[in-house]
Amino acid sequence: MNIILLGPPGAGKGTQARRLVEERGMVQLSTGDMLREARTSGSEMGKKVAAVMDAGQLVTDEIVIGLIEEKILEGNSAGYIFDGFPRTLGQADALNALLERNGVKLDTVVEMQVDDSALVARISGRFTCGNCGEVYHDETKPTQADGVCDECGSTDLKRRADDNAESLKTRLMEYYKKTSALVGYYYARGELQSVDGLQGVEEVAADISKALA
Repeated sequence: MNIILLGPPGAGKGTQARRLVEERGMVQLSTGDMLREARTSGSEMGKKVAAVMDAGQLVTDEIVIGLIEEKILEGNSAGYIFDGFPRTLGQADALNALLERNGVKLDTVVEMQVDDSALVARISGRFTCGNCGEVYHDETKPTQADGVCDECGSTDLKRRADDNAESLKTRLMEYYKKTSALVGYYYARGELQSVDGLQGVEEVAADISKALA
């Protein structure tokens, strides 16, 4: 099972991807995680990534595609979750070409639909564990012990500098300008399924399971 998770920032893609990893054994291909891993790997591709990032430049689509292909060639029978990629129509075409040449089928694209105003409230109170990645919220999901992760006990709890209303508006505009076109793209290909991303985590997970079934 190979899927793409689509949705604006704060929709809950990362949370649902981690559930799929734990419950189904799938591999989450997160662009940010792959870049960080490659940068410290010492491989030829990693050296390219490090050089680009150290120069303060944007990593090219070619490099990201190369990293994804490396992961796919490692093989995983349970499948892959594409999280944060593709972001543009050009990247979608490049991903399709990559999957085809490696004999990998894209099973479905899950769009997590959310309301912008609700996203602002969700994002503004969000923080994560820097150790295990568990996501929390000041109002809806606080930690049981102040400053301590419920899952791993780490005290490395972080808030993104751009998790605020003004930054979110900018990020949403970027999403609507570039990534929202993918909804129509995958709908036209007959690969799109949508779920209500504003439900609770368990309800969203149940709807995603139905979509994958």
